Formats: sequence, structure tokens, C-alpha cells
Amino acid sequence: MQCPCQSNNPYTTCCQALIEETSAAPTAEKLMRSRYTAYTLGDIDYLMRTHHVSTRPIKEKNEIKKWTDSVQWMGLSILSKKDGNENDKQGIVEFKAVFIEKGMPNHIHEKSRFVKEKGLWYYKSGQHF
Repeated sequence: MQCPCQSNNPYTTCCQALIEETSAAPTAEKLMRSRYTAYTLGDIDYLMRTHHVSTRPIKEKNEIKKWTDSVQWMGLSILSKKDGNENDKQGIVEFKAVFIEKGMPNHIHEKSRFVKEKGLWYYKSGQHF
């Protein structure tokens, strides 16, 4: 199976190890891709674990799960990135994720901010367009 993150790699050699916690994301972009994949799989626990504790939407966890299960994910495009490499402490990844909700095409266009703490990348916040 191709990885849902659109990397053109098999899921088993792309996002699976991150989602199953046998490996950590080396870059902000890789974490972003794995979070998109987790959305497509409905893995809300992974989304919570990789969301920075200061902004983690614990109270909305059930609503997020219900929403992700109700949409059909169609694809991910990375539009730009700034920093977020292995030796950085922060990074920004701009992306567009396309999905179908209630039979209608829709998308999320976001500039996501990531931070690295104790060697692990976390999603911190996002600016929607």
C-alpha cells in the first residue's frame, strides 16, 4: 500500500514506524506527513501524542475522531517549508490536504508551526487560509 502522505513510498517504509512509535520523525515535514496519514487512518491517539502539550485539543478528541471518520481523504500537497530540519528547533510547513465531506470536495490549507523538544517534533499551531 502506498503511504497516504503522498511521498510515493510504501506505508511500511514511510509513516508506519512513526505512527507505531518505533521511530521518531527526523524533520517537521516528516511529522506533518505522518499526522496527515494518521488523519486518514483515524488514529487520533497519534495526533494527540504529536500535538504539543501546550495546545493539545484533548477536550475535542472525540469530535476530531468523529470528523476524521466522516471524511474521505484525497491527497496531501506540501506547498512550502521553512526550517524544521534535523538540527532545527522549530519549523513551518505549509500544506494543502484535500478531502470529501458529505459528498462535497473541500480542503485544508494551513501553514503549520512545529517545535522540537527533547529530540521530538510536535505540531504547535497553524494558520488557516
